[in-house]
Amino acid sequence: MNDHSESTPAQSSGEQRDQLPMDPQLKDIQPGSGVVIHLEQAWGRIRRCWLNVFRRGYVRRMAACRRGEFNPCPHQVLDPRDLKFHQNQGGYYWDKADDPFTWRDQLPFVRVGLAELLLMGGGFFAAAGGFGIWAASAIGTAQIVAVVLAVAAGVIGVLIGWFFRDPDRTIPTEPGVVVSPADGKIVDIEELDYDEFVGGPAVKIGIFLSIFNVHINRSPIAGRVIGLKYRPGKYLNALRPESARENEQLAVLLESSEPPYRGMVIRQITGAIARRIVCWVKPGDKLEAGEQFGMIKLGSRTELVLPREAGFEVRTQLGCKVKAGISILASYSADCESN
Repeated sequence: MNDHSESTPAQSSGEQRDQLPMDPQLKDIQPGSGVVIHLEQAWGRIRRCWLNVFRRGYVRRMAACRRGEFNPCPHQVLDPRDLKFHQNQGGYYWDKADDPFTWRDQLPFVRVGLAELLLMGGGFFAAAGGFGIWAASAIGTAQIVAVVLAVAAGVIGVLIGWFFRDPDRTIPTEPGVVVSPADGKIVDIEELDYDEFVGGPAVKIGIFLSIFNVHINRSPIAGRVIGLKYRPGKYLNALRPESARENEQLAVLLESSEPPYRGMVIRQITGAIARRIVCWVKPGDKLEAGEQFGMIKLGSRTELVLPREAGFEVRTQLGCKVKAGISILASYSADCESN
């Protein structure tokens, strides 16, 4: 039996599910909090104060093109940067044409990780530079130590940049396919007698993400977000099976956009190093197959629960390395799709 049931109003075959209210535990896109998010929030307070005092014309222009009926944030919203951690709450937004910060989406790094990239990666590169200066003036053993430290700090800085990379992906268009929601290695394929959200027999596929994988999560199908379920927990090694039961996790309950409106569950699970789940979607959002909806920072696990029915085929196996939005994990036959 499935240990991770996510309930939703009953669904008759071929009928769409009712949308669930937002989980009240989810006040922002990163429910586990963290040092960097607190630093960003502190910087936001300083930035808003500066804008209100020295950039009043800019503040008026941004307010004039702002859309939405309410402020979803616990602070004043002056421009799109103020919505970063509260975009899953609805309310205010700006059209892309009016957003002066859309260029950040074109960077080869995930936007929600830019602060970590700047603070952590920049910090290690600065340390590498400092050790390099020391090496240039030192002699003997001290010089060797300085060179080793400079190289080590530089390598760690590169790895942090590599971790937050955001590569382009070409999404398969084959009808009925289910693509991987995460990069990593298939560590679990389990048949479930019953899953409450799916409404019947299901298959759970577990993916382990190492620190070398891209950690952006993508939608396995085109569908509608029915609800989100967050559960605090432990930070066990994500390779251990019990991590799926005991670790902090967030489940995205998804329904396919076309009949028979299959229910699927994408579960973001923290690990021993990764302790920051990020999910910026909300109930009612529509996702395209392969579209980004969140990430898990610094090594983790992602699970996908799929309905097991006639015409269903698992198209991966244990040990396979997969890429989010590219690798096909399963498929449903065309005959089954039309029923």
